[in-house]
Amino acid sequence: MTASTVNLKITWKKLPADYILDEEPVENIDQPLLAAALREILELAGLIVAGILIAPNMGICATVDEQLVIKSPDWFYATNVQPPENQEIRRSYTPNLEGDIPAIVMEFLSATSNDEYSSKQTYPPGKWYFYEQILRVPIYAIFEPGPGLLEVYRLNSSGRYQVEQVDENNRYWIEGIGLFLGIWYGTKAERTGYWLRWWDENGEMLLWGAEMVERERQEREIAQQQADRERERSSILAAQLRALGIEPEA
Repeated sequence: MTASTVNLKITWKKLPADYILDEEPVENIDQPLLAAALREILELAGLIVAGILIAPNMGICATVDEQLVIKSPDWFYATNVQPPENQEIRRSYTPNLEGDIPAIVMEFLSATSNDEYSSKQTYPPGKWYFYEQILRVPIYAIFEPGPGLLEVYRLNSSGRYQVEQVDENNRYWIEGIGLFLGIWYGTKAERTGYWLRWWDENGEMLLWGAEMVERERQEREIAQQQADRERERSSILAAQLRALGIEPEA
């Protein structure tokens, strides 16, 4: 499958089975935790169904002017994705051939220099240029976990990323997922710091598994306390009736 632009010839070809992918190490422990936490919320909310691909550090492929380009965002979400052939393990993802262009890609910044903002056009192109001009991903999010800074860019009608403004709750509406994306501070998996979280259209924060368990425990505790108070009131009333010479059972 081929798409032509003014300056580029973009071809969508499947990665050869014998292609050796670069095994780049994760830059810090925060990245896999952040990626897993984003997926966990969607999974527990029942929002991951057939045809949806959510992947951290998986190569997204495009052939630009006959040269294969692979970029591995820290997290991406795509729909209408076909299952791998012959039950093989998915090693990469080629949009327009295997499914839709990702609705959103995310990069989690580390302390080291990187090319999340690079508009380099020559081979290999920078990530910004790849997501904006080659893939044309509708939303590009860049998150810096340390200070808790989130930047969201939306592809405008001119085919360029422009910064998206937060709403009154400091969140961003992500159309392709149907949820708000925002920042939350707290502890999970022995990590205390800033996290990315999802909120539904009513402003309710979607919960992690541990939070669901804790909420259920609290609800049971409250129900037990209410039952205990009701039994205590019944006992007091029965004692008062007996003092008046009335058997409660009567």
